[in-house]
Formats: sequence, structure tokens, C-alpha cells
Amino acid sequence: MKLSFLGAAGEVTGSCYLVETENLRFVVDCGMFQGGRDADEKNYAEFSFDPRALDFVLLTHAHIDHSGLLPRLCAQGFRGAIYTTAATIDLLEVMLLDSAHIQEKEMEWRERSHKSGRRVRGDYDVPLYSVPQAHASLAQLRAVAYDAEFHPQPGVRCRLRDAGHILGAAIIEVWVRQAGREIKIVFSGDIGRSGHPIVRDVTPIEEADVLLIESTYGDRLHKSLADTMVELEAALNETLSRKKGNVIVPAFAVGRTQDLLYLLCDLYRQKRLPPLYIYVDSPMALKATEITLKHAALLDAETRAMFDWLRGNRERPQINFIHDLNESMALAKIKSGAVIISASGMCNAGRIKHHLADNLGRKECAVLFTGFQATGTLGRRIVDGAKSVRIFSEEIPVRAKIHTIGGLSAHADQAELLAWLRHFRRPPQHTFVVHGEPAAATAFRDAIGRELKWEATVAQSRATVEI
Repeated sequence: MKLSFLGAAGEVTGSCYLVETENLRFVVDCGMFQGGRDADEKNYAEFSFDPRALDFVLLTHAHIDHSGLLPRLCAQGFRGAIYTTAATIDLLEVMLLDSAHIQEKEMEWRERSHKSGRRVRGDYDVPLYSVPQAHASLAQLRAVAYDAEFHPQPGVRCRLRDAGHILGAAIIEVWVRQAGREIKIVFSGDIGRSGHPIVRDVTPIEEADVLLIESTYGDRLHKSLADTMVELEAALNETLSRKKGNVIVPAFAVGRTQDLLYLLCDLYRQKRLPPLYIYVDSPMALKATEITLKHAALLDAETRAMFDWLRGNRERPQINFIHDLNESMALAKIKSGAVIISASGMCNAGRIKHHLADNLGRKECAVLFTGFQATGTLGRRIVDGAKSVRIFSEEIPVRAKIHTIGGLSAHADQAELLAWLRHFRRPPQHTFVVHGEPAAATAFRDAIGRELKWEATVAQSRATVEI
């Protein structure tokens, strides 16, 4: 059996792993590369395998760095089934179409830039994929329930387990029969945090012959949720109590926005925040929130109780979902008292760039970063202390107060990842550390060896190993 690391090896985006045997070929995830100067080049590159030769695809969850190249895969000839959870399928119907729309708009911008003589990064004649191609790929999605065993091809059986990361996210267990022997491979996907709002806690796994484990935060520890709530409370009160500025929150439309709404409402319910005027400026976030409510059975008990409180309490925070573009632009007129949550989470695209352009240069405002900022992204430059940043071809000074609320991550930290690994009855024969920048992956590999006495290997980009 061959296992190839085609993405999310040495970095945190572009998740894609190819498994090949004499009679079988499939990939787990087919994600888009994000951030960095070479992201476009990687996304436009030919797949290192023939999409037409794949038997099926397994998908851990809906985030674009795990799912974003599925339309391109299908457009280039893959005709098989893509297996994932029902909640993930609902989210993909929103996210992949939105991604395709962005690709088309970026191509229009490139064409205008070329005609005006401006230099632009990359030189591509067509979008990465189109809206019709994204629509077509949705027809290949197949829903599988958590914990239910299924057989995508003879000689292979699979099971999806709750990863506790975002709605519908899964750990994937795969048993492949080869030469009279069954080999179990576990793909962790993105592991969530115990006690995190909205979703249930991660499912423990007890055995594997081969394990791929994420390491996004493999070199650090998060603050506890209680400490994070104190930090969030202080950051909001510092700005809102002065009644002179706004609080801008870049947040992924799926997962992080819903987490933030829960925590803001909880702080208000505890009387730790003043009356809140929250604007969620992301049509996708609205749809993702509706999908979250649709799948209420997958939510934890605390979240269901919060929904009951909101429905029954007139003095709840004012939450306004902004859909219309004119309404979004009108938010620029609000100079104080607003909490504006907008996508994208790393600030590379979407409406958040407009809100940063309007507020980043104002010292009375604040920007709250609540998630990982990949190398090369606008969010990473701001977090790293840039004095000014370029937004829409204009240099914007960074005068607003910058807060990094790391404890809100939906990714487990080093201790939480190790705690999940301790459920294994014995060390896997092969453990590969993936989905982490080099320093994080190396630190986590060392922690596995030090704490668990396992041998682990940091996966190398484009490497193929024999199992």
C-alpha cells in the first residue's frame, strides 16, 4: 500500500492524502491551498494523480482547506462518490458555490487589471473552477451517518466519527484488505476541543495501524475557555464602554461565527457585557447558522439551552444578519458601539476587508482575531505587528487595538491532542504528523515521543511512503 501526502504536509492548508493499493485508489480530502505566494500556483497545478482513476473520495469536513478543490477534481474527470456527513453536505452546498463565485470574481478582476496595465499575481486565463462546475460536484456527494460502517468499494470499509471540530466534522477510520490482511488507517481530520461550544466533544479512537494526526497547534497550549471568556469580556468592554469605536471580528463563516455568537450571548446573559449590537456581515454565516439549527441533534446540551434562552428572552443581544451588499456598505456609517463579525477569517477576501479599511486606522476601535492566521495572509501580517497594511491598493495604518483571542480555536492544542492519542490501546505502527506548519509539526512529533513514547514522523510534502 502507498500513502502520499499531497497537501497539509509542512503547512496547514491544501489537505489531501492519496491511498493506493493494487486494486484501489482513493483520496481523503481535496482542499484548497490558502495564504503564501505560491497558493495560486499549487491550486492551479495538475493533480499528481489521474482524477479519472480514483475509486472514491472521503471528506473529513467542509472547511475550504479540506474541500475547496473538489469541484476542480470533478471537472477534471473524477466521477465517483464523495462520502461525508449530511451536515457537511449541507455546508458544502453553500461553501463550494461561494468559493466558485469568488474564483469567477477574481478572474474578472485579473482581466480588468490586465487591460489597465496593472501587474497582478499569477497569470491564469480561467477561474480555478466555475459556479456550474461547483454545482456539478455537489451531485457526487453521498451522506453517511456518524458511526455507521459503509463499504465504498469491495475490500474496503469505512466509518466516520465525530471530530468535535465544526458541525459535521469527522475523523475517518478506513480498513483496507490487502494480500489477505486488513490494515486500519485513521485520518484525524481536524480535532476539536473538549468543552468547546456548539458541537459535541471529539470521539475517542482506540486503535490504528496507520495514523495521520493533525498538528495545527501542536507546539502550544490554548487558554482555558473560562480564561478566554475573561479575555473576550475585557477586550469588548475596553472598546464598547468608551462608546467611541467599533469592534471588528474576522471570523470564518462556518464554525467560528456560531461559536462567537454563543459566547457573546453567554457573556451578556451573565451580565458581563453591556447591551450588544452585533452585525454578522456574511451571507454564508447566515446560511451556516440556519444549517446549524437544522442539525440540532448534533449540538451539545449547552448550545440547545442557549437557543431556548434566546427564544424566550426579549432582552437578548440584538443580532443582525447582513445579506444585502448595500446594507453591508452602510455599516461604514456606524462609528461606535457595533460588534461587526465578518468573513473571511484570515482577512484575505470577503467583506471583512472593507470593515478593516474603515476601522483599522482608528485608534478608538479594536480588531479581535479569534482563529489561526496562516503565513502570507492579511490577518497574519496584522497579528505579527505590521504598522500598515495594503487593502484595496491603499496603505492603511494600523492604529486600532489588536487582540488575539487564541482560546477560541476549534483546533485542539498540544495537550488536548495528546489526550486524544492516549485513548489508543497501543501505538500505531506508523504515526504521521500532518496539517501543521513545520515548527508546530516538529514540536508535536517530539511531544508524542516524549510523553507517549511513540515513534512519529513529520510528513513531508509530496512524499510517498510504503505501508
